[in-house]
Amino acid sequence: MKSLCTSQSVGYGVQKWTSGSGRMGFMDSTERDRVETPISAEMTEPEHQPAESPVEQADPVAQADPAEQLVGKAVVVERGVLERLVGGTYHDPHQVLGPHLGEGAVTLRVLRPFASSVTAVYDGERVGLEHEFDGIWIGVLEVDKVPDYRLEVTYTDGPAVEVDDPYRYLPSLGEMDLHLIGEGRHEQLWTVLGAHVRRYDGPTGTVTGTSFAVWAPNAQGIRLTADFNFWDGRAHPMRTMGSSGVWELFVPGVGPGTRYKFDICGRDGVWRQKADPMANLAETPPANASVVHESKYEWNDAAWLEQRAAAQAYREPMSVYEVHLGSWRKGRTYRELADELVAYVTDLGFTHVELMPVMEHPFGGSWGYQVTSYFAPTSRFGDPDDFRHLVDRLHQAGIGVLVDWVPAHFPKDAWALARFDGTPLYEHPDPRRGEQPDWGTLVFDFGRPQVRNFLVANAIYWAEEFHIDGLRVDAVASMLYLDYSRNEGEWVPNQYGGRENLEAVSFLQEMNATLYKRVPGVITVAEESTSWPGVTRATHLGGLGFGFKWNMGWMNDSLRYLEHEPIHRQYHHHEMTFSMMYAYSENFVLPLSHDEVVHGKGSLLRKMPGDRWQQLANLRAYLATMWAHPGKQLLFMGGEFGQESEWSEKGELDWWLLDHADHQGLLQLVKDLNHTYRETKALWGADHIPERFSWIDANDAGNNVFSFIRYGEEGEPTLACVVNFSALPHHGYRVGLPFGGFWQEVINTDATLYGGSGVGNFGGFHANGLGWHGLTSSAEISVPPLGAVWLRHDGQSSSEH
Repeated sequence: MKSLCTSQSVGYGVQKWTSGSGRMGFMDSTERDRVETPISAEMTEPEHQPAESPVEQADPVAQADPAEQLVGKAVVVERGVLERLVGGTYHDPHQVLGPHLGEGAVTLRVLRPFASSVTAVYDGERVGLEHEFDGIWIGVLEVDKVPDYRLEVTYTDGPAVEVDDPYRYLPSLGEMDLHLIGEGRHEQLWTVLGAHVRRYDGPTGTVTGTSFAVWAPNAQGIRLTADFNFWDGRAHPMRTMGSSGVWELFVPGVGPGTRYKFDICGRDGVWRQKADPMANLAETPPANASVVHESKYEWNDAAWLEQRAAAQAYREPMSVYEVHLGSWRKGRTYRELADELVAYVTDLGFTHVELMPVMEHPFGGSWGYQVTSYFAPTSRFGDPDDFRHLVDRLHQAGIGVLVDWVPAHFPKDAWALARFDGTPLYEHPDPRRGEQPDWGTLVFDFGRPQVRNFLVANAIYWAEEFHIDGLRVDAVASMLYLDYSRNEGEWVPNQYGGRENLEAVSFLQEMNATLYKRVPGVITVAEESTSWPGVTRATHLGGLGFGFKWNMGWMNDSLRYLEHEPIHRQYHHHEMTFSMMYAYSENFVLPLSHDEVVHGKGSLLRKMPGDRWQQLANLRAYLATMWAHPGKQLLFMGGEFGQESEWSEKGELDWWLLDHADHQGLLQLVKDLNHTYRETKALWGADHIPERFSWIDANDAGNNVFSFIRYGEEGEPTLACVVNFSALPHHGYRVGLPFGGFWQEVINTDATLYGGSGVGNFGGFHANGLGWHGLTSSAEISVPPLGAVWLRHDGQSSSEH
């Protein structure tokens, strides 16, 4: 339930603390000198004058005037300041609360709304505090410097408890941090905002606590509400940090496992409880509080990171297995997946896994694409260190890890990013640019420096904190075009009258350039469904700077071709060849992703025409064609063994299908495709070199046959792929080849081992000197029905091509 803030205005004047390096520690007498003069409401410089609203009254403690005997030595605070402090809208509670050095004494104010008594305990002394105003207690310590005191607090329904005072500590952010946040240039933003367990040495030993910091520049006041204060934040108001828009509070005695939120009085005068945008752990949905976490993980993947840094991804093999962790096998934790998933992927020979979004999201049916906690791995499967363990184990097995990342939009949940401080803070204020009609979500304001900083730092966070090897960026097209999924009159052109979102373009360039600069060997992959030029071109050459782009054109054309009955495919032959017209315009990944097996589209297997045998044969031939095509490969889980039903996040894969020999055969084929692919450099080392690809025959539509060559480098094997998408075998089919000698049949998708009919070439053949298809040699081969063969020639240099 929303409540209204107090009606008093709030000052946002420049603070006068001396924070030095931003260390945590006690405020000593020097650092408290600024409050020797009386504090008045006029000492602030208000930036915002919100409309007046009814005052929300706290549960009152019996009202009392300050003890008259304290007036002579106490640091005086005006009544209006105290009212705003109790109401939660005073910009710097530390200016009033905590210890303040006066004339030969220290004035101590404490905000404990429900206490029946408060006593300061220090150096063997006990000083009782008097109730001053509406839950504020005051006392004078007869000392000439601030002691290392504690508070003994008694409540009417329980014994006294001894606690430390949050308002005697220095800020946890330094001046450089605040400057970088203000500029939108703090590349390690997660290290200063959010919740962080901190330790430092005090006069009586080590003090452990948690600092909380949040960016909310338009808030009138923020209180920390948590399980340790029974979700009532009136005793824990936070302070602003100058003009940075950051609010901060260090709470001693609070540690890992603490659940918390920020209670924010927005510019509109409404209190809202918000989860921490920078939290690195959140409660398991449907609960939505943020959770304090401190990583203790020790990595064991140094060899992997060193190897990754030295590699060039576009020159390396990349065969990606896309996984939704919650439905691969139901009920598994990150640590259980570290055993089962790693063993499975290793056996199949994939080089990478791509995880559908693991950032915390409230609605499982969004598959993770509506993120509410961008810095928190979902707690459905464990804590952040458990997720680190999964990544570490994959790396130790030689498997790279890509993660889906969603900077395009975020959901409207009232407790998350939407209208975070009572204003459109993270989202664009104009709904024609700030809302995504397709998904009912909000669009980030890519032109706001601090919002860009939030997203850029988040990309770096996943790479540096979790050793992620790459980000697959979701829905890039929706970011690039202002009229994406909008009708006439529903969008606003850019400053030049065009439809391009120039701010989003600039953001993507900044994100890619920064990530590639900071993290050696990392990659980014764009899910971009249009013909936007230069997606994988370097930013200094005017491109967006991605490492790879999903080839949606190849995916759509090839699936459309395969859905036709074989007898009709000759009329759609070009749908399988057109992709080579642009295959080298970008660094492509060929995706058969989760998007193609949901929403009534059917599984990959069920897209294929014919009876069960023909469907499996079609799928085997299709996968072999895909693995031989220029570009990297991505296959969604279940496709490797012929999942029959559409994918649903509510269940798990139909593992029982592997009790059938034909599905086991498909699984074995994928394993053999991966292993043969990895050992044949011609299939991955020249994806960026057009001269290393050549059609043998791209035009045999009548036979539904496609044939092409992938040339190796000097002295390396060359591979020919011949595919027959008709239901009839072609015996004595003459195919041109660039070299004479022996060609080994390294893959035949019709082999009985894979569930096929066994039509093939007995492991290989010798090509003769008869020229064919414009090539110097040829051979008559058998091409199986609905089948593909890979033919590899060893020892012939590519220079003879």
